[in-house]
Amino acid sequence: MSSPLIQLLVLAGIALFLILRLRDVLGTREGYEKPQVTRQDNPRTTRESFEVIEGGADSDITDHVEENSEAARALVAMKALEPDFSVGEFLGGARGAYEMILMGFEAGEMADIKPFLSDDVYESFAMVVESRREQGLTIEASFVGLRELKLEDATFDPATNEAEITVRFVGELTSVVRDNGGEIIEGNPNEVKRQKDIWTFARKMGTDNPNWQLVATGG
Repeated sequence: MSSPLIQLLVLAGIALFLILRLRDVLGTREGYEKPQVTRQDNPRTTRESFEVIEGGADSDITDHVEENSEAARALVAMKALEPDFSVGEFLGGARGAYEMILMGFEAGEMADIKPFLSDDVYESFAMVVESRREQGLTIEASFVGLRELKLEDATFDPATNEAEITVRFVGELTSVVRDNGGEIIEGNPNEVKRQKDIWTFARKMGTDNPNWQLVATGG
């Protein structure tokens, strides 16, 4: 057998061997088959799925007022000027202020509550207290609790940084009016009555003074 023929047979044998090996590894395909795609984590998708989405609704605001309302926009402006401002914390403070101011007014202790009142509100309250004194009347009141507290409205003036927040209170208390002889002329010490008030608090944002003042009252 000639040398070229032997070389040809060897090459043919090697080729056949390689074809059979590839067939074992790849397998056979019959007809049309969708290509199999091994799922690989997309680094971009995986990374973005853990990123915090900024610019979403602030629940500290939307828990109390409708999203995109004028009140909501006012509260957003307040937070932009003072990032530490919290609507929830404000309402917690308003709850305490309501009881303190209401009970101070009923007891006629105006000096104690004066720092928390605007001049107009103070003068209005003081006139009522003085009128009671002139008539010899005293009020005995006890705060039972707050049945309802709701943020009604909010406004913000960017020109002056003046912020106003209006809150609706429904309080429960006992109250009696006594004459100068100590006799009850109005009320029942054992009867809990419900009182509704709508108060507006104001403050200039961005200042060192954190105190809000009561600037308007209504029922």
